[in-house]
Amino acid sequence: MGVKACLNGARTREEHHAVPLTAAELARDALAARRAGAFAVHVHPRDGAGAETLDAAACDAALAAIRAAAGDLPVGLSTAEAIEPDPFARASAIGAWRNPPDFVSVNVGEVGWAGTIRAALHAGIGVEAGLSSPAEASELAGSPFAHRLVRALVEVDSGVDEARAIAELVPQGVAQLWHGSGVRTWEILLAGAAAGHDVRVGLEDVLVLPGGRDATGNAELIECAVALTQQPGEPL
Repeated sequence: MGVKACLNGARTREEHHAVPLTAAELARDALAARRAGAFAVHVHPRDGAGAETLDAAACDAALAAIRAAAGDLPVGLSTAEAIEPDPFARASAIGAWRNPPDFVSVNVGEVGWAGTIRAALHAGIGVEAGLSSPAEASELAGSPFAHRLVRALVEVDSGVDEARAIAELVPQGVAQLWHGSGVRTWEILLAGAAAGHDVRVGLEDVLVLPGGRDATGNAELIECAVALTQQPGEPL
């Protein structure tokens, strides 16, 4: 099992002063994440106004900066409809990248998810399928993409029971990564690690450490997660 770092998501500096936004900041935090023990990073590139974007110029620049800083550390981008609501535009954006990521995350609950996966696979980009409910897991299992994934993301807000219900429906042989958000982050992380799955942490998901203290940044969150996953089942 391992820890993937989610460096920024839709977070703002108003939420946490250390949220990385620019390509240079993402590269800095990606290197810190690698040194802290992360096996990969997931990032949301921003445009000149600080908004999340799938635009080729911003995404290519972020990927170039991260790879220059962190070497062969795998890098993933989000294709969430919150970034680009039009599913056709999402698929088109993926095809326009000239410095593509190693993988993208595609939320099965969003309109056009199958087309987004097809676009990524056509471009030679790996796919993580985001599952936030048992119904989505069942939909994925009945699709032609289930065994073409890098991994399935078990993404829950309500607790460990829901994560387990989703996980049971992920097709056998498909790798899983579990993660929560906010107050559930550490609970889901420990449960996922105890079950032998990869997990995720970073400022996108949570701003505090298990005891409730504000994290200084991504590196501290990852260091804590790595330590916890080495001893799954330890109390928070």
